Amino acid sequence: MGHLKGLKEYLDEFYDKSIFDQVLASKKPFEFHIHGHRVIRAEILENLTYDLKVAVEDQGQEEIPKIQVKLLYPADLADSVRPLIKIDEKTKSLQLEPILSPHHRYFVKNKSLFPLMKEKQVLFFTLLEGEVIRGIIAGFSRYDITVRLKGSVPVTILRHSIYDLKNKKGRCFLKSFQEKRRDWEKSELFVS
Repeated sequence: MGHLKGLKEYLDEFYDKSIFDQVLASKKPFEFHIHGHRVIRAEILENLTYDLKVAVEDQGQEEIPKIQVKLLYPADLADSVRPLIKIDEKTKSLQLEPILSPHHRYFVKNKSLFPLMKEKQVLFFTLLEGEVIRGIIAGFSRYDITVRLKGSVPVTILRHSIYDLKNKKGRCFLKSFQEKRRDWEKSELFVS
């Protein structure tokens, strides 16, 4: 029974941090991609347990269930980010809804994320509605994963919105696949 060097310390420091708390504290507008292929520019007014109270640009206040949020980034980076989000038509055609039960989500283990982040591997995150985000993991918590796209542009993906995660070689890092493959044990960070 081995472990990944540095993982426990990383989780102790970052695991319970939420991007929504950071956005609220920043008092800056962010662009939110919401289920139903809706994109809004908004400022978070309140981070509730299951919902976000936001002020949507030119539309007033709204309460959005967090489960509906797929990804977000600072509004001033929108022109850089938008062209980098590709669509996988096959996944989009599945018309997947948000998955309410955590047990039924497409889960990625922290043991998989940590070495991928440390090794700066280029990854492809496919979201439930088909968006494909290509980048390198900059950080993660219980709720979200921040990815640096081309040009080091940060985008935060909500973990509940992930449908698939692969590297350049097509290796899958979902829990269902990694339970058998255990790629984290092949990392230089793994201590047996």
